[in-house]
Amino acid sequence: MPKSLLIISRQSPWSGPSAREALDIGLAGGAFDLPLGMLFLDDGVLQLLPAQRASQLQQKDLTANLQALEMFGVEDLYACNTSLAERGMSPSALSVETLQVLRDHEIAALIDRYDQVITI
Repeated sequence: MPKSLLIISRQSPWSGPSAREALDIGLAGGAFDLPLGMLFLDDGVLQLLPAQRASQLQQKDLTANLQALEMFGVEDLYACNTSLAERGMSPSALSVETLQVLRDHEIAALIDRYDQVITI
């Protein structure tokens, strides 16, 4: 039986390649039917904003990758409520509809449910 994997994405979409790498791991894992979840934490929640202008920073928009996660079987998507609130973001205004917003104490329980955790 394959081990489950939680990817914790903590980087903003424009701070370097980390955000893209986290999504690429998620897409690859989903393609191989790996039980997988993604948690957007700290500046990682900024990846969830719609209508990003990545081209102005000479980067590629990550919105299509986020939308493709579900097609690749990655349906367990989570965001930290505290991280959203600290950045003035409303869960209803995010680009991912199937996102579950978790409180801090729920995040610890989430991490415990997975066999392996990668923080990027």
